[in-house]
Amino acid sequence: MATQATNKRKVLLYVLIPLLLTGLVLVRLARNKQEARSTVYHHDPGQAITVQVDTVRAGEAAEAWAFTGQFEPDRETKVSAEVQGKIGEVLVEVGDRVRKGQALVQQDKSLLQLQLQGVEVQVEGLQADVARFTVLAEADAVQGVQLEKARLGLRAAEVQKATLLEQIAKTTIRAPFDGVVTAKFSEAGAFAAPGMPLVQVTDIGRLRFTVQVAESDLGRFRTGEEYRIAVDNLPSADLRGRVTLVGSKADPANRYPVQMQVANTPDLEIRAGMFGRMQLEQRSAGGGIVIPSSAIVGGGNPQVYLVRDGKAVLQPVQVTATMGERSVVERGLQAGDVLVTKGFINLSDGTPVAVQ
Repeated sequence: MATQATNKRKVLLYVLIPLLLTGLVLVRLARNKQEARSTVYHHDPGQAITVQVDTVRAGEAAEAWAFTGQFEPDRETKVSAEVQGKIGEVLVEVGDRVRKGQALVQQDKSLLQLQLQGVEVQVEGLQADVARFTVLAEADAVQGVQLEKARLGLRAAEVQKATLLEQIAKTTIRAPFDGVVTAKFSEAGAFAAPGMPLVQVTDIGRLRFTVQVAESDLGRFRTGEEYRIAVDNLPSADLRGRVTLVGSKADPANRYPVQMQVANTPDLEIRAGMFGRMQLEQRSAGGGIVIPSSAIVGGGNPQVYLVRDGKAVLQPVQVTATMGERSVVERGLQAGDVLVTKGFINLSDGTPVAVQ
């Protein structure tokens, strides 16, 4: 009998202990839920919500954009030798301003001048032969073929003389256009071969200004239109660039080049490599109500909150244009309306509001 009683007590304990543990867990969960509810904020519908507002005004919408770009030279070239020979003298230094046709480098031409003297002696001799054979041919003292050979020899010598004169002229390497010497690649005493660059000339009288714009902004530019360009270290410079190229191929960052031609200042104060900012302004057609785009709620059905008699009133509006951070409203608002611009959390139609 004692054994049976002991077994019953064991069974009872096995049943009661899990029940007690389960009860404790449920009590703890209920307490945690109650504590969580007490810590969560519940908005009191009768309590006023603090908002920021602005008074609606009628006006013309205008949006300004600024694009940063870089100035590049309109023309730049490396002036090369056309004939081979030793460099006698480099006549310019880096930074010198040069004019079109100005001598930059002088090659040694003494050997060519000696060759020219020999050809000139040959030309004089052939001219004498032609004159003598002409007289003899008229007297039938020589055959006409001898006179013809003398004339052909004279023409060949004159061609050779002209070739040498051209080569001698090319030993003086000249500037192809007005500009500034921006690099020297050789010095006096070096040997120059045809095609070897000697001096770099950069034309900064006119500059190219290039900006990279996003696909969404590409339609704002038209070839031939002018835009104002500002340079940070030259605030007094009044620069205007005319669009010469609107890019048709994007770079890896999906940005398109827009290139403008700009006239430099009279003192050539703008240097190649400087940065500038192009100012672009666009206006809406006609007048309208202009409000911050952030004040519009409702997604596909645009609405705004107005403050009337201390309460928020949800007002449908018709938006005709969005320009950056501002939108143009055609219907639904009028000048003088008080528009909620910030403080939309827990805000609904009819909620009391306190204007900050």
